[in-house]
Amino acid sequence: MAIAPYGTWESPISAELVAADDGRPAFLGAVGEEVWWTEPRPAEGGRRALVRRRADGSTATALPQPWNARNRVHEYGGTPWVGLMAEDGPLIVFSHFGDQRLYRFEPDGDAEPRPLTPVPRLPAGLRWCDMAVAPGGREVWAVLEEFTGERPTDVRRVIAAVPLDGSAADDRSAVRELTSDSYRFTTGPRISDDGTRAAWIAWNHPDMPWDATELRVADLTAEGALANARTVAGGGGESIPQVEWAPDGSLVAASDRTGWWNLHRIDPVSGEATELYPAEQEFSGPMWTIGSKWFAVLANGRIACIRGKGEGRLGVLDPDIGAMADAPGPWTEWAPALVAHGERVVGLAASPTRDYEVVSWDTATGAAEVIGGAHADRVDPAYYPVPEHRTFAGPGGRDVHAHVYRPLSPGYEAPEGEAPPFAVWVHGGPTGSVRSVLDLEIAYFTSRGIGVVEVNYGGSTGYGREYRDRLREQWGVVDVEDCAAVARALADEGTADRSRLAVRGGSAGGWTSAASLTSPAAEGLYACATIMYPILDLAGWLGIGTHDFESQYLTSLVGPYEEVPERYRERSPVNHPERISAPFILLQGLEDAICPPENCELLLERIAGRGVPHAYLAYEGEQHGFRRASTIVSALLAEHALYAEVFGFAAPEGADLELRP
Repeated sequence: MAIAPYGTWESPISAELVAADDGRPAFLGAVGEEVWWTEPRPAEGGRRALVRRRADGSTATALPQPWNARNRVHEYGGTPWVGLMAEDGPLIVFSHFGDQRLYRFEPDGDAEPRPLTPVPRLPAGLRWCDMAVAPGGREVWAVLEEFTGERPTDVRRVIAAVPLDGSAADDRSAVRELTSDSYRFTTGPRISDDGTRAAWIAWNHPDMPWDATELRVADLTAEGALANARTVAGGGGESIPQVEWAPDGSLVAASDRTGWWNLHRIDPVSGEATELYPAEQEFSGPMWTIGSKWFAVLANGRIACIRGKGEGRLGVLDPDIGAMADAPGPWTEWAPALVAHGERVVGLAASPTRDYEVVSWDTATGAAEVIGGAHADRVDPAYYPVPEHRTFAGPGGRDVHAHVYRPLSPGYEAPEGEAPPFAVWVHGGPTGSVRSVLDLEIAYFTSRGIGVVEVNYGGSTGYGREYRDRLREQWGVVDVEDCAAVARALADEGTADRSRLAVRGGSAGGWTSAASLTSPAAEGLYACATIMYPILDLAGWLGIGTHDFESQYLTSLVGPYEEVPERYRERSPVNHPERISAPFILLQGLEDAICPPENCELLLERIAGRGVPHAYLAYEGEQHGFRRASTIVSALLAEHALYAEVFGFAAPEGADLELRP
């Protein structure tokens, strides 16, 4: 073992390797006996390819360049494809990111994808997601997000039927609207096995889907209409993020009516609900992406479900006897992308030593196998960071959950008595969480002698409604305090160097990182900050200041603006440039519709001439979050260079960062 100061260790984990490994498979689905999913391609401009696993076990990219199976519904997107097995092979309907239209694609034929929906009046003004094949197989039913004006809040959403014969490609009137737009938000329909009913989830401003949603049910008429639509559960502060039909015609839904997202069986007529497995565990999560699936009902009526407290393990529930059996294998985290395939469940699974893989579990035999995206060690696993799951004491003794990753290298150790620099990583959302799975971006830093701690601050999901509601009207307070409490605790116990603490995050995590530089709760704590595609001005992030989905999010996070305008002003980092003394960098996509570049530009204008070293890197063609390999490399090297400059070691080769006051 070589003896060298923290931050100076050499590592085989390069920025290019991190970029190549960025993203994970998503949006699994079954097409006959085949399994399909989307897969990220950072080297191909960040597009999402459609991948197909045939019944014989062979796997291939089904959708070639430049096609990109992705959509912008809610800007975060939703399930972008659906398929059925026709006489001549799979028939796939997908949304293409470039123009947001739906296309029909038959991969076993010679034809290119053919459009099914019209060119919108406004660019990308007709968006589609969360599709289902209608009874009879002549239409797909989907969420339609239609922009009616130039403002981001000039929008309506309905469930609509799109004919598969292409007759709506040039005719908007050929698209049948199945619901009214009386609800601002809706998921796509779940159609019962007998084709007689449909269920979906809807809600209105100012609620977010983790605040309150309604479970809607309607009867299907012989003409293909939805009749007698009614609310059978939800509303009034109850969040239902997912619903599915059971073989017996009942509904299975995740509801937090008990304080935890637990599974319930619901009668589609009376709305009578029975809790299936009471537990202080979450069986669902925040619906940031329409079509997320935390559970799947198998053909025999058992329920495959992701569950846990601060984790997401997979089990199968027998609801008749209330027995739960866990899936075998090395995986400790499952993503909300489960697919029922007979008695098999297919999902995305990972662990601290494995990337997300497509895994098939035969619940009848107990056998589990990787069928796609198999993990391969690109470096010696001895470089992988090891998570420590810890609970720290926040203000008032409240619990704060975090994953601590100490510096780790098989070839280096630090001089005796030296404490390492540490970066506090703040997740986005803020209604979200971070799970302990292999992340080469974390390994990039820990293998060089820089520690990382990921904080699931109050307001994070995975710990019940009470923990989630801790952030209500306290955004910019509780999140900042909890992150600061973890950082101070690590310094107090000698795990981290108190003089070399950093904070970094993107989106809502960028907000908390920036707020940590201006809040008295973290005054003088952080030596530097990496702030990515952030929210910086609360008053400017209301209404038309952002996209429609989050345009009233601050009502719950901060409070009604008309009642507490001073709170908005006081907490916004752009209003307190005089409080910023630590060096920072801003990283921003120039096509970001969620956190527009104006956020960064306003802070830059107000910090100018104040003597605080900073840099701004803006990326053409990037939206909210970075997907292109070149951007990922640039952003990672810039962050590393910031730490090198502030913590006193050599900058990484290839970094192009100049901090200017």
